Amino acid sequence: MSDTPLLNWTPPKPPRFLGATFNAARDGKRLNEQCQRVHDAMIDGVERGLNQIAAITGDPEASISARLRDLRRYGFTVSRRYVERGFWLYQVSK
Repeated sequence: MSDTPLLNWTPPKPPRFLGATFNAARDGKRLNEQCQRVHDAMIDGVERGLNQIAAITGDPEASISARLRDLRRYGFTVSRRYVERGFWLYQVSK
C-alpha cells in the first residue's frame, strides 16, 4: 500500500514498468505520463469502464488496462466489478 496521499501521488522515477520490450529511455516518459493521467482520472473514487477512462485521458483502452495494473504494483487498490458481456467497472483507492 502506498504511503503517499492519493491526490499527491506521482509515478516513481525512474519508472518501474515490466516487460521484456520495455526500454526506459524510449518508453519511460510516455508510460509515466499515461499512468499519471489514469491516476488523475480515477482519484475521485468513481467506478468507470475502460471506455470512460479513455474518454477522459485520450489514451487507448489497452494502455489504460496496463496502467491500472501498474497502479496496483505501486500500492493502490484497483477494484473491478463485472457488469455484463465483458464490461467491467474499475475503481482506484489508496
